[in-house]
Amino acid sequence: MAKQFQAIRGMNDILPGESALWQNLETTLREVLAAYGYHEIRLPIVEKTELFARSIGEVTDIVEKEMYTFADRNGDSLTLRPEGTAGCARACIEHGLLHNQTQRLWYAGPMFRYEKPQKGRYRQFHQVGAEAYGMAGPDIDAELICLSARLWQRLGIRAVTLQLNSLGSSAARAAYRERLVAYFESRRDELDEDSRRRLHANPLRILDSKNPTLRTVLAEAPALLDQLDPESRAHFEELQALLAAAGIAYDINPRLVRGLDYYCKTVFEWVTDTLGAQGTICAGGRYDGLIEQLGGQPVPGVGFALGLERLVAMLAAAGQPGADPEPHVYLIIVGDAAQRHGLALAERLRDQLPALRLRMHCGGGGFKAQFRRADHSGARFALILGEDEINADTVAVKPLRAAQNEQLSLPRDQVAAYLRAAALGE
Repeated sequence: MAKQFQAIRGMNDILPGESALWQNLETTLREVLAAYGYHEIRLPIVEKTELFARSIGEVTDIVEKEMYTFADRNGDSLTLRPEGTAGCARACIEHGLLHNQTQRLWYAGPMFRYEKPQKGRYRQFHQVGAEAYGMAGPDIDAELICLSARLWQRLGIRAVTLQLNSLGSSAARAAYRERLVAYFESRRDELDEDSRRRLHANPLRILDSKNPTLRTVLAEAPALLDQLDPESRAHFEELQALLAAAGIAYDINPRLVRGLDYYCKTVFEWVTDTLGAQGTICAGGRYDGLIEQLGGQPVPGVGFALGLERLVAMLAAAGQPGADPEPHVYLIIVGDAAQRHGLALAERLRDQLPALRLRMHCGGGGFKAQFRRADHSGARFALILGEDEINADTVAVKPLRAAQNEQLSLPRDQVAAYLRAAALGE
């Protein structure tokens, strides 16, 4: 027998029993983003490879090892998006969204990276990102952090900590880079292969290494905060003052850098210790040079992205409900003559009661079997339509969860009014 098809490793199905938790999370995200004035933008899953090489940086794990890249029939190199910021910036430039205006945007959807699958890290994963363009001050940085903090509040997530750092200006980083390279050169024998490869191409990325054998080397490395230019230092200090005024607690982490090359000044992460090694659930920062780097006019930008799989795991561990909502009503149809009448009744009730969750029995079966399915469905009421009800132009109504569950018979044109009060509480 041929082997059954299975999902590609690291690309997972979200089954009906799980999807309700995702829907609840997505609804909350939309509500919070809308409350802060952010507008949705929907982006392609595939972009030109050059977009990511130019924005993320060619000497990064994402570009070198993790992107799903292929040649299309015209020979163009295309890539499944590994993150959303580059595509969002490209769309803003292409459609003139940044000309003499500010933008608050958000997007959602699957991203793709060829990584070793593990808890909280998959090859197809889902992100929601928020991006703000045209505002250079720390006030918009603070707003995005407050937005994310409000999201945790709405979701009931408490086991998270905000980590904060500043990468400074490009000039400050260049000076720091020279000092960092000299330090790592003095300890070259203690570096792993990846760190040696990055030493001259992108030494700041070494600070982001998760290799535990480098812990001492990284802890003793010079701190970028000591090299900040006056403008970046003032920006960072004002951001801290704004967060303090808003009651947002944070820890300054001088080793925090972003894995992507386009960041400057503010960087932040929300981390948790409830997900094992994959502790970051939201990460972001400022990228004032990205738009110009991609061919647009200079426009400041700042944003964050959060991983939905990790949030879903946290919500599930906290016991948040993930089941699909149960039907209010299960319609039992007895006999061939009732089939067409039953479908018409179900559609009429849905017209009259848009909020009603009505499940109509399909697939045949006797009355007892249908009644068992009605009971197992979790519905509060069973509607019964058979030959006797058709002849009398009535519908039998059987309460399934009430202590007093005597069956009653209603004229067909009164069923909607009864369910409006009894099932929907209107």
